[in-house]
Amino acid sequence: MQQSSRARQYSRLSLFISLASSGLSLLITLLILGGGYHITLRDIAFRHADNPYLALLIFGLLTGLIYGVAGAPLAWLGGYWLEHRYGLSNQSMGQWLFERFKMMLVGLLLFTPLFLLFYYFFSNYPQSWWFWTASALFLFSVVLGKLAPQLIFPLFYKFEPLDDPRLLQRMEALAKTGNFNLHGVYRFDMSKTTNKANAAFTGMGKSKRIIIGDTLLSQMNADEIETVFAHEVGHYVHRHITQGLLIGTLVSYGSLWLTALLYEAWRPLFNIAEHGDISGLPLLALILTLINMPLAPLQNLISRLNERQADRYAIEHSSNPRAFPEALKKLAESNLSDPEPAPWIEFLFHSHPSINRRLAYTARFLREKGVEVS
Repeated sequence: MQQSSRARQYSRLSLFISLASSGLSLLITLLILGGGYHITLRDIAFRHADNPYLALLIFGLLTGLIYGVAGAPLAWLGGYWLEHRYGLSNQSMGQWLFERFKMMLVGLLLFTPLFLLFYYFFSNYPQSWWFWTASALFLFSVVLGKLAPQLIFPLFYKFEPLDDPRLLQRMEALAKTGNFNLHGVYRFDMSKTTNKANAAFTGMGKSKRIIIGDTLLSQMNADEIETVFAHEVGHYVHRHITQGLLIGTLVSYGSLWLTALLYEAWRPLFNIAEHGDISGLPLLALILTLINMPLAPLQNLISRLNERQADRYAIEHSSNPRAFPEALKKLAESNLSDPEPAPWIEFLFHSHPSINRRLAYTARFLREKGVEVS
């Protein structure tokens, strides 16, 4: 099977499973509300707890089990079967289950306090809960951005300072050009879970760092790795992380404000008598989902524009800019990226431009720089 054909099949199957999973979650929410099961779950929760916050946790646990059990087959298909079918995963079934269990525990530790804080706002401030919740989410995002690289990521991967002096010298020069305080370049054992390759700019403030997967380091030469690093520095120079935080915050305030309005209008339709009734949580989730669905393509569009800016920066500041298209090809091959998805698929679902599109405008950037393109 040709590489491009395998990539196309993999991408389409991955998208299908992802959409099926989202559709299933939406269907379950509609069934819970339409069948009156949100009232039944609330009554069960209060039979086991008089305290509303404890009842809230029981309600969340019960609904989470429903979604988790119903979605388990699709989670296995997308996370385990598909990755093994195309030779991308290095995990055994036991390892895959253990990593998912760890993610669930970390998620519970992180989001349970936030969930309780949301309910405090929701039940005590019926007119302004959306504002206080969005503000809490903003602060949580900032704190998480600072702490995640040092406290959370190491729970899943082993991080070590990059120990290649010549490569580090190149990276330090790029960081200096971009006025970027280089607090660290780290390699991580991405190969323990996958054969895919990746690098990323993470963290905020003094915790910001560049992380590079060992798979990428093993697949690319020094020139190609330098261009990938330059691309990540480009994200910093153009303030894409700050931009993403601001856009996410604006979306959060706007979507929660609209959710608050629609919730008050719709809750009588589902026998939710009081504003702060925990049985209203599935309705809140449904409204938020419906609001955010049309926003996702717009956020993807901004992300694709940011990637284009970072690609141009890599071309303009790498010592060997012709290595960048080769790095893109290797990344696409390693990650089985569809080289040319249908335009509507790219518009709706892709946060990065397709590889063929990136190669086309990268060639144009090279010509503008006066570099010959074969």
